Amino acid sequence: MKLPFILAKRFVAGETFNETVPKIKALNEKNIKVTLDLLGENVKDRNTADQTVDEYVGLLNDIHDAGLKSTISIKLTMLGLDIDEEYCRDNLNKLLDEAQRLESFVRIDMEGSDYTQQTVDIFKDAFKRYGKHVGIVIQAYLHRSKSDIDELAELGADVRLCKGAYGEPERVALQNMPAIREAFKEYAKVLFDKTAYPRIATHDDELVEWVKSYTTENNIGKARYEFQMLYGLREDTMEQMTREGFNTRVYVPYGTMWFPYFKRRLLERKENVWFVLSTMFKK
Repeated sequence: MKLPFILAKRFVAGETFNETVPKIKALNEKNIKVTLDLLGENVKDRNTADQTVDEYVGLLNDIHDAGLKSTISIKLTMLGLDIDEEYCRDNLNKLLDEAQRLESFVRIDMEGSDYTQQTVDIFKDAFKRYGKHVGIVIQAYLHRSKSDIDELAELGADVRLCKGAYGEPERVALQNMPAIREAFKEYAKVLFDKTAYPRIATHDDELVEWVKSYTTENNIGKARYEFQMLYGLREDTMEQMTREGFNTRVYVPYGTMWFPYFKRRLLERKENVWFVLSTMFKK
């Protein structure tokens, strides 16, 4: 049974690109940039993966033609990583060729920990070839992230730092929030020190205030980094930070394959569950 989209509409901008455009424009008009994510993961057949690559290429062109201030975020399992790694690399290169031609940018999202090493390896090769047109995400709660951050920072990679949203066992990831926050701060310091433009992705007030204080104390200007948040969460905060002169970007997901993303948002905060329940019972 397909669940009605109304359940997810707080967190997902639409089921088609055209439904999403007015929401991107509304954000852009407030000087908030966007990274657009066509939802889906774990494609198992080449026909679907090929279609996904074509959709991504079309998406880059649609964004360009519409004059939107938006990049895109992608998952390697949408490009066929579960089928064959070399096939996935070829698909990523097709996409990055187009991003380079359009002077655009593709962010490779980090998925569950089973994919972390492959994702880092594929990104490093792509970064050598495409440079400023490709970036990666590092999840602060993973035990391995310290070495990944150190290595990627030395390369000068474009890194989005987030806490991490996948359920991972204790042997793989930190489990308590104070420890995750401390790891996040440690890795952010490395990115500020070694990379040109860190992307700080968090809704956590403690971390937001820490970043503001740390950058002020170390004479790191607001133009040298950006805050990122998810569509449907902390909109007032993003608007306020933008007015204060911070660079801001919203991660805007869309598409029909929204349930796994929606489920992760519900598991993150009980307030999200109450919002969905209230939506269900509104007349």
